[in-house]
Amino acid sequence: MDKKGKQTHILVIRLSAMGDVAMTVPVLRALIDQHPNLKVTVLTKKPFLPIFSSLENVEVFEADVKKRHKGLMGLWRLYKELKTLQLDAVADLHNVLRSRVLQKYFGLTNTPFVQLDKGRAEKKALTRPKNKVFKQLKSTHQRYADVFGELGFPIDLEKAKLLQRIPLSDKLLELVQLDTKKWVGIAPFAAHEGKMYPLTLMREVIQELNNTEKYKILLFGGGTQEVQQLEAISKEGESVLNMAGKLNLQEELALISNLDVMLSMDSGNSHLAANYDIPVVTLWGVTHPYAGFYPFGQPQENALMADREHYPLIPTSVYGNKLPKGYENVMETITPQQVVDTIINILED
Repeated sequence: MDKKGKQTHILVIRLSAMGDVAMTVPVLRALIDQHPNLKVTVLTKKPFLPIFSSLENVEVFEADVKKRHKGLMGLWRLYKELKTLQLDAVADLHNVLRSRVLQKYFGLTNTPFVQLDKGRAEKKALTRPKNKVFKQLKSTHQRYADVFGELGFPIDLEKAKLLQRIPLSDKLLELVQLDTKKWVGIAPFAAHEGKMYPLTLMREVIQELNNTEKYKILLFGGGTQEVQQLEAISKEGESVLNMAGKLNLQEELALISNLDVMLSMDSGNSHLAANYDIPVVTLWGVTHPYAGFYPFGQPQENALMADREHYPLIPTSVYGNKLPKGYENVMETITPQQVVDTIINILED
């Protein structure tokens, strides 16, 4: 798709969820670096706009799927708005009903449109209870990169550069109270119960880290209930601060980019931190890194996994939404001491 020296404009579609949106960042950074003649516009939802703010040559177009761009007529309106951007190709990194409707509309002008291969068959083989094929699948980052390759813009993810840390605002400096302690981010929540480390055990991890008096523990989360729980936990340790409910996403990203380590479930926070080259310790319950959602560029030893000898059905699903009978306590096979030791090894390395 060479335009003889002219800039090629690609639309990238990725509407949700936050972790999947965040995983586009290293791929887009590599795309722009390796193909400097490209201009990229990302179509995503409003809450995710800050995720792309550090990327050069990348603009963001807001999809208002609840109102303005809802339904077939709304998507037609969206298509007409996008058409004015003079796009040369579309990379659909979502491949859902909405984007497939857009594919039909873009087909009217023969605009090249390549969709993500989600690898459904091999993911089904990895997660089924019988005749499970337990092997590493292609990473989501590579699946994204393959879409651009099909459009004629191959990407070498080995050469991908990550984002720089963001300078901290006065508000953040005041909130965190700068001192010599290293910063440990902890995001203890996940969308599904099977992916979440029990809060009783997480409290032990936090207490142990707090007792060293060497680290500042910053708690991340969202939603009223989570904020209340984290606020309660923060009162249990002098060096434990709750950040949930106090920051917008842009401020949260700035804070994450300045952490020394992040402890997260298999969730969006792990990807947000990995984008800034922050060491991320991830805890895996009924999901598994083999499904392809491991944070970008992180060493395998940073993943602590539930015991598959005792729980051979792991992974039970790609997203952690299937919790078979008897699998309610899988996460308890990861001890608080293992978590603490892994974090301290990174911080004291």
